[in-house]
Amino acid sequence: MKRFVITLFAIFAVFVIAACGRNEEVLRVGMDLRYPPFETIDQDGNPEGISVDVANALGEYLGKKVEIVNTDFAGLIPSLNSGEIDIIIASMSITDQRKQSVDFTEPYFYFKIITLVNQTFATTNGLTEDSTVEELLAIEGTRYTGIAAQVSSSIPTSYGKTVLEATTLSTAITSVAQGTADVLLMSANPVVDGYKANMTTTMVMWDPFVSSPIGMAVAKGNTELLEAANRFIETFNDDGGLYEVLSQKWDAILLERLGRFGLSFYINE
Repeated sequence: MKRFVITLFAIFAVFVIAACGRNEEVLRVGMDLRYPPFETIDQDGNPEGISVDVANALGEYLGKKVEIVNTDFAGLIPSLNSGEIDIIIASMSITDQRKQSVDFTEPYFYFKIITLVNQTFATTNGLTEDSTVEELLAIEGTRYTGIAAQVSSSIPTSYGKTVLEATTLSTAITSVAQGTADVLLMSANPVVDGYKANMTTTMVMWDPFVSSPIGMAVAKGNTELLEAANRFIETFNDDGGLYEVLSQKWDAILLERLGRFGLSFYINE
């Protein structure tokens, strides 16, 4: 009997220690702090960015302190499912494959796949910054470049286009700038960066091939946090809501970075 009581006490102690080790008043948010202006660090090494502001606003909404857990992007879902973090807020696209492992909220941002175009090719074919995807696709003999297994390659391939494979993003950008390829499809930041590095030989075409929905992710079955996060997202469009707050803080930075759009580029599908 004495041994039984001791065993029960030991088991109880384990549960108490486990419970104490997890502070329910802290929301552990996973993101990869290598992708400014959404997820990055300031000059003092503190988390900074649009996603950091979203995470902190969610913590305030839930009445919890936020702990940003800097995690390599590829390790975010494993970290979520192992219980190391509570939620992912990391510019993560909602895909069918990821839905098999996590539960996503409703989208709150949309990341566009736009086009870096060789300027001579654009002039020859009457393309401008405001030309449409349909106009580009209608041009015969366009030389697409892209990286294997990435959207830069898979999207034009899905339209029946031949893609000249590049080993790296910088190689693909150089190909477009030098005219050995005509078109590169990527998300806004690398396309705009490629243009800024080659302003006389390239052009950005803003009409998106794809508008990828971005959501927060929670562990499968965590309906309480999922529903709370969705209620939080529903407030974004309110007067004085988070979209307005983020726009006031980040529009100037995004305009400088993109050269054309502020946060509205990511809010509207």
